[in-house]
Amino acid sequence: MPPTDASADAGTAPDTDPGADPYAGPGTDCEDTLDLRLPDELIALFGGTPEPAEPGGPVEPISSAGPVEPIGSIGSVGSAGSVGESRGDGRSGEAGTHAGASGGPAVGGSRPGEDRAGDTGDHRGAGAAHSAPVGPARDDLLGGIGGWGPTTTPVGTFQLVPVRVERDLPLVTRWMNDPAVSAFWELPGPESVTEEHLNRQLAGDGRSVPCIGLLDDTPMSYWEIYRADLDQLARHYPARPHDTGVHLLIGGVAHRGHGLGSALLRAVADLVLDRRPACARVVAEPDLRNIPSVSAFLSGGFRFSAEVELPGKKAALMMRDRALRDLM
Repeated sequence: MPPTDASADAGTAPDTDPGADPYAGPGTDCEDTLDLRLPDELIALFGGTPEPAEPGGPVEPISSAGPVEPIGSIGSVGSAGSVGESRGDGRSGEAGTHAGASGGPAVGGSRPGEDRAGDTGDHRGAGAAHSAPVGPARDDLLGGIGGWGPTTTPVGTFQLVPVRVERDLPLVTRWMNDPAVSAFWELPGPESVTEEHLNRQLAGDGRSVPCIGLLDDTPMSYWEIYRADLDQLARHYPARPHDTGVHLLIGGVAHRGHGLGSALLRAVADLVLDRRPACARVVAEPDLRNIPSVSAFLSGGFRFSAEVELPGKKAALMMRDRALRDLM
């Protein structure tokens, strides 16, 4: 089952004025009340049982039950739960035309997937097409991701560029058909399968935005940034207004296994917090079976909040809190 689709009509948490703080009053903070039942492998990763957030504190359980899925090649964030959960991979030599390609450094900070064997995932030069202006950024409920710009990371200059089906469909379809990716995203098949998944988000109200991740102008990952508070995920954890979810998929084999997933997860989460002042935390819900994905989130500055039962999977609710970003 692919990462929770952010285009689903959840709407369980009303959208509020970005300037208002609905949790300003005493005693209104949500508390984590979900029971934890983790496998021994995860407990070893966490180094022990996580301590629950103190009532009234700014830290709350994070979940990426929206688009976040297991990361198949992490190092993916995402709601698919693992670095391999994010979708995205391009055919060799294919150039995209994503608006807002990576340029100079900028302030800022699912389901990961792998490329087919033998595909290096190297698309140098494609970034030039992605950076070509294609008109004003599409309106969304996430603050205009197309205008966020590039950010400097320890692994290079990174930028999120909203997907354009006519440009990116072959690339994303190829990534979705990688066995390591399809095991968690469950979107293998012809281009029509991937196209339907992308169009459900693009035709929606902007609560979920599929993106291609450019690292030093090379398309190498697929992301879904979504409003977790407006997603079905919000039915499974104490959501707060403007909670933002992440799904990630690392496309190229050459980009896997080197800690890229963790570095990019941290960068994207911080980018969300920098560009969305009303958002207090970034959430993800990788599949508990996807140990590499969960590990990548932990290394990327996320904390484990709870184990949650979602449709089709048991997930680890992960969060990166604004209040703790400088400590993790």
